Amino acid sequence: MVALQTVYSFLTNILTIGLGTQAEKHTVTFKNNCGRGTAKLIQGSKVLHSGGGSYTHHGPLMSAIAYLDTGPCKFNGEECTTLETTLRNPPSPGAGSSTDVTLIPPHKFNVAVGFSYSGGCNGVGNRCGSASCCPKGAFCKPDDYQSQRQCQTNNVSICYE
Repeated sequence: MVALQTVYSFLTNILTIGLGTQAEKHTVTFKNNCGRGTAKLIQGSKVLHSGGGSYTHHGPLMSAIAYLDTGPCKFNGEECTTLETTLRNPPSPGAGSSTDVTLIPPHKFNVAVGFSYSGGCNGVGNRCGSASCCPKGAFCKPDDYQSQRQCQTNNVSICYE
Protein backbone atom coordinates (compact mmCIF):
# COMPACT_ATOMS: atom_id res chain seq x y z
CA MET A 1 0.00 0.00 0.00
CA VAL A 2 2.83 2.42 0.89
CA ALA A 3 4.58 1.64 -2.41
CA LEU A 4 1.40 2.39 -4.37
CA GLN A 5 0.97 5.73 -2.56
CA THR A 6 4.61 6.62 -3.29
CA VAL A 7 4.18 5.85 -7.00
CA TYR A 8 0.91 7.83 -7.09
CA SER A 9 2.56 10.80 -5.35
CA PHE A 10 5.54 10.68 -7.72
CA LEU A 11 3.32 10.58 -10.83
CA THR A 12 1.15 13.42 -9.51
CA ASN A 13 4.22 15.60 -8.93
CA ILE A 14 5.63 14.87 -12.40
CA LEU A 15 2.28 15.64 -14.04
CA THR A 16 1.88 18.87 -12.05
CA ILE A 17 5.38 20.06 -12.98
CA GLY A 18 4.83 19.17 -16.63
CA LEU A 19 1.48 20.92 -16.86
CA GLY A 20 2.82 24.00 -15.09
CA THR A 21 5.63 24.33 -17.62
CA GLN A 22 3.28 23.83 -20.56
CA ALA A 23 0.84 26.42 -19.26
CA GLU A 24 3.31 29.32 -19.34
CA LYS A 25 3.08 31.37 -22.52
CA HIS A 26 3.91 34.88 -23.66
CA THR A 27 2.88 36.74 -26.82
CA VAL A 28 4.89 39.44 -28.57
CA THR A 29 2.69 41.61 -30.81
CA PHE A 30 4.30 43.80 -33.46
CA LYS A 31 2.79 47.12 -34.58
CA ASN A 32 4.81 48.80 -37.31
CA ASN A 33 3.87 52.48 -37.11
CA CYS A 34 6.64 53.47 -39.54
CA GLY A 35 5.13 51.94 -42.67
CA ARG A 36 8.52 50.52 -43.65
CA GLY A 37 10.91 47.83 -42.50
CA THR A 38 10.44 44.33 -41.12
CA ALA A 39 9.99 43.56 -37.43
CA LYS A 40 12.33 40.83 -36.15
CA LEU A 41 12.33 38.78 -32.95
CA ILE A 42 15.64 37.04 -32.23
CA GLN A 43 16.69 34.69 -29.43
CA GLY A 44 20.31 33.60 -29.46
CA SER A 45 21.06 32.55 -33.03
CA LYS A 46 17.42 31.89 -33.98
CA VAL A 47 14.91 34.11 -35.74
CA LEU A 48 11.68 33.44 -33.83
CA HIS A 49 9.52 35.80 -35.91
CA SER A 50 9.90 38.08 -38.90
CA GLY A 51 7.16 40.45 -40.07
CA GLY A 52 4.04 41.87 -38.47
CA GLY A 53 1.37 40.21 -36.40
CA SER A 54 2.10 38.22 -33.26
CA TYR A 55 4.38 35.47 -32.01
CA THR A 56 3.42 33.24 -29.06
CA HIS A 57 6.16 31.52 -27.10
CA HIS A 58 5.26 28.53 -24.89
CA GLY A 59 7.41 28.67 -21.79
CA PRO A 60 9.74 31.47 -20.71
CA LEU A 61 11.16 33.74 -23.44
CA MET A 62 14.64 34.51 -22.16
CA SER A 63 17.05 37.16 -23.47
CA ALA A 64 15.22 37.95 -26.70
CA ILE A 65 15.62 41.07 -28.82
CA ALA A 66 13.25 42.79 -31.22
CA TYR A 67 13.92 45.50 -33.75
CA LEU A 68 12.51 47.04 -36.91
CA ASP A 69 14.92 46.19 -39.72
CA THR A 70 14.91 49.24 -41.98
CA GLY A 71 18.02 48.19 -43.91
CA PRO A 72 21.15 48.94 -41.87
CA CYS A 73 20.36 46.50 -39.03
CA LYS A 74 22.62 43.55 -38.42
CA PHE A 75 21.39 40.18 -37.09
CA ASN A 76 21.43 41.11 -33.38
CA GLY A 77 20.00 44.58 -33.95
CA GLU A 78 23.35 46.33 -34.21
CA GLU A 79 23.05 49.75 -35.92
CA CYS A 80 19.36 49.95 -34.86
CA THR A 81 17.09 50.82 -31.94
CA THR A 82 16.63 47.47 -30.19
CA LEU A 83 14.21 46.15 -27.59
CA GLU A 84 15.63 43.65 -25.07
CA THR A 85 13.17 41.43 -23.22
CA THR A 86 12.84 38.47 -20.93
CA LEU A 87 9.25 37.33 -20.47
CA ARG A 88 8.77 34.71 -17.78
CA ASN A 89 6.56 33.77 -14.91
CA PRO A 90 8.41 34.85 -11.77
CA PRO A 91 10.11 31.83 -10.15
CA SER A 92 10.61 34.02 -7.06
CA PRO A 93 9.56 37.55 -6.04
CA GLY A 94 11.21 40.16 -8.27
CA ALA A 95 12.49 37.64 -10.83
CA GLY A 96 9.78 37.95 -13.51
CA SER A 97 9.72 39.79 -16.83
CA SER A 98 12.01 42.69 -17.70
CA THR A 99 12.12 44.81 -20.86
CA ASP A 100 14.05 47.84 -22.08
CA VAL A 101 15.09 49.74 -25.20
CA THR A 102 18.83 49.84 -25.88
CA LEU A 103 21.00 52.30 -27.75
CA ILE A 104 24.22 50.99 -26.20
CA PRO A 105 26.78 50.83 -29.05
CA PRO A 106 26.85 49.07 -31.47
CA HIS A 107 23.08 49.78 -31.29
CA LYS A 108 21.98 53.23 -32.41
CA PHE A 109 18.78 55.12 -33.09
CA ASN A 110 17.09 54.39 -36.43
CA VAL A 111 13.34 54.53 -35.58
CA ALA A 112 11.18 55.33 -32.56
CA VAL A 113 10.51 52.22 -30.46
CA GLY A 114 8.04 51.70 -27.66
CA PHE A 115 6.63 48.78 -25.72
CA SER A 116 3.87 48.05 -23.25
CA TYR A 117 2.94 45.00 -21.21
CA SER A 118 -0.51 43.42 -21.55
CA GLY A 119 -2.27 40.61 -19.75
CA GLY A 120 -0.85 42.02 -16.53
CA CYS A 121 1.02 45.21 -15.63
CA ASN A 122 -1.19 47.00 -18.16
CA GLY A 123 0.07 50.52 -18.84
CA VAL A 124 3.65 49.70 -17.85
CA GLY A 125 6.07 50.30 -20.70
CA ASN A 126 8.51 52.79 -22.17
CA ARG A 127 9.30 54.63 -25.40
CA CYS A 128 12.37 56.01 -27.11
CA GLY A 129 11.36 58.60 -29.71
CA SER A 130 14.75 60.12 -30.54
CA ALA A 131 18.49 59.56 -30.24
CA SER A 132 18.40 61.79 -27.13
CA CYS A 133 15.84 59.70 -25.18
CA CYS A 134 18.46 58.40 -22.72
CA PRO A 135 18.52 57.65 -19.86
CA LYS A 136 14.75 57.55 -19.20
CA GLY A 137 13.71 56.11 -22.59
CA ALA A 138 16.60 53.77 -23.33
CA PHE A 139 19.91 52.40 -22.13
CA CYS A 140 22.75 54.43 -23.72
CA LYS A 141 25.28 53.05 -21.27
CA PRO A 142 25.17 49.86 -19.21
CA ASP A 143 23.99 51.56 -16.00
CA ASP A 144 20.92 53.45 -17.39
CA TYR A 145 18.61 51.22 -15.33
CA GLN A 146 15.84 53.84 -15.10
CA SER A 147 14.76 52.89 -18.64
CA GLN A 148 14.08 49.25 -17.68
CA ARG A 149 10.53 48.10 -16.88
CA GLN A 150 9.61 44.97 -14.91
CA CYS A 151 6.43 42.95 -14.58
CA GLN A 152 5.84 40.25 -11.96
CA THR A 153 2.65 38.78 -13.48
CA ASN A 154 2.35 35.25 -14.90
CA ASN A 155 1.88 34.88 -18.67
CA VAL A 156 2.40 38.58 -19.38
CA SER A 157 2.63 39.63 -23.03
CA ILE A 158 4.19 42.64 -24.72
CA CYS A 159 3.37 44.94 -27.60
CA TYR A 160 6.32 46.28 -29.61
CA GLU A 161 5.60 49.45 -31.56
